[in-house]
Amino acid sequence: MGLLTPDPGLMFWMIITFGVVFVLLAKYGFPVIIKAVEDRKAYIDNSLKAAREANEQLANVKLEGEKILAQAREEQNRILSEAAVTRDRIVKDAQDKAIVEGQRLMAEVKKQIETEKESAIRDIRRQVAVLSVEIAEKIMRSKLIDAKEQNALIDRMLDEMLESSKK
Repeated sequence: MGLLTPDPGLMFWMIITFGVVFVLLAKYGFPVIIKAVEDRKAYIDNSLKAAREANEQLANVKLEGEKILAQAREEQNRILSEAAVTRDRIVKDAQDKAIVEGQRLMAEVKKQIETEKESAIRDIRRQVAVLSVEIAEKIMRSKLIDAKEQNALIDRMLDEMLESSKK
């Protein structure tokens, strides 16, 4: 019968403990997490803006490529009057330059986007790692109050490391 009836003292202390933990989290934990999420959102928004600008630059590069092709066509018409052989050589050179320049600019933009993406991923991972370590540290401090528990945990972790290094 003692197992089924709730102990009022135990219930009281459980409610008090829950309230203290909740207040501490509400005052210190949640604002830090919310700030980190907001900072991350701002960083991602800025990265997306930079990607949009890169896409606009890519479109401008395409327009410039089209302008270069148009110039090559005008030159082609002018050269037609001089000689067919010279005309073909100049058009081919202009097209090759336009293609090479377009490919070079596209490669640079893709490299820049990839670098920003990797930087954002590294930053996210770093922030997650920092938060995880802080949370684990707080949990471990609350659970390892006496020296016996600390020594038992250290011994268990050393045994696990020795076992994993043998494998």
